[in-house]
Amino acid sequence: MKNTKKLLPLLFILTFSQLLMAGGGHGHGGDGHDDHKEEEEAKGPNGGKWLTHDHFGLEVVIFEQGIPPEMRLFLYDEHEPIVTKDADITVTLDRLGGEKDVIKFTPEKNYWVGDAVIREPHSYDVTINAKVNGKAYEWHYDSHEGRTEISDRYIEKAEIKLEKASGGLVTAKETLYGIIAPKQKSHEGISAPFPSIVKAIVVAEGDQITQGQVVITLQNTESQQTYSVRAPKSGVVTNINALIGQKVDQQVLIEMMDLSSVWVELSAFPEAIEQLRKGQTVEVYDLHKHEKVQGDLIYIAPVMTGGHIARARAVIDNSDGHWRVGMHIKADVITAQKHVPLRIKRSAIQSFRGMPVVFAKFGNTFEVRMIEIANDSSSQNPGSEYVEVTGGIKPGTEYVTENSYLIKADILKSGASHAH
Repeated sequence: MKNTKKLLPLLFILTFSQLLMAGGGHGHGGDGHDDHKEEEEAKGPNGGKWLTHDHFGLEVVIFEQGIPPEMRLFLYDEHEPIVTKDADITVTLDRLGGEKDVIKFTPEKNYWVGDAVIREPHSYDVTINAKVNGKAYEWHYDSHEGRTEISDRYIEKAEIKLEKASGGLVTAKETLYGIIAPKQKSHEGISAPFPSIVKAIVVAEGDQITQGQVVITLQNTESQQTYSVRAPKSGVVTNINALIGQKVDQQVLIEMMDLSSVWVELSAFPEAIEQLRKGQTVEVYDLHKHEKVQGDLIYIAPVMTGGHIARARAVIDNSDGHWRVGMHIKADVITAQKHVPLRIKRSAIQSFRGMPVVFAKFGNTFEVRMIEIANDSSSQNPGSEYVEVTGGIKPGTEYVTENSYLIKADILKSGASHAH
């Protein structure tokens, strides 16, 4: 029992020393000796990644409390902190896509601090070269987060779509609903110029007619001369109010309507009205999206209806006759538009750790990219297809535009963390 009491302090010292000596990465000192990587990553006294060689220990901490993320290194001899200025330390972070961050360190308080912000994502292969008190050390380890590998077959089957980040137009839109209506003064009535008898009607309801085309033949009841009446403009025959042999006297015989261009009567709520201006471009499409046409906003009502809805009106071309009076439509009014140096599709954006992200593709590896979205009306408008980004992704980077939630789910399933 007496001998057992003497052994307890020795056992405690050995156990604590072994914990401090557990290496989180592959390292070697100046003599070329390699440490083995422990199955479970060891943590240092400050909760950082613990690296060792012989009696020398190095703790890597990403500090991000109230300041942009920075790397701090704590030096140890055995388990005792080293306070020295005789050190030359460089950390290289190799990121996907060939980017490389090289960080130099200077002493501060009881640690050494890096000279660069550790930008998101904190996902990289790490190389540490340190010369401390005349002795050289080197470590290599992986620190990956928000990353997954997916096969070509899965990409195809899951219909994951991709696009390269690039410059282009960013357009803000207000989506409204409405109905096709005839323009004012689009109706035209064709009459007999004097008392006559209808001899022939050469058009039918629904016929498209052109200006100057003969539509009806009449016989003057006084002179007995036969004459023809021509269409005053192009349009469609909407009604015929005459019969062959009928006596007529200056009444409307044929009604027609010019539908070569039509109005789009739109309904807008107050928040939408605030964004509308006369002259704005309007993209009109039918509810099945079979056809689409552009027009101009020509009128915004000065008063609201009882339901707090205001009318707005656009005019569109209808030379092919697709836009029929009474047809219900959907319209996007372009309220702002600008050319930006870098944009991404809104459909690509997911939320990851509370930040807006997209998933960049490098070969078969996908990795999260924390993006910075421009704070302007075009990019913040939920109706814009693209948004301007001011940081977080490089031009030319391929990223997921459709079904990006599948990439996010795969990353979360693999237990993505933000540990350092």
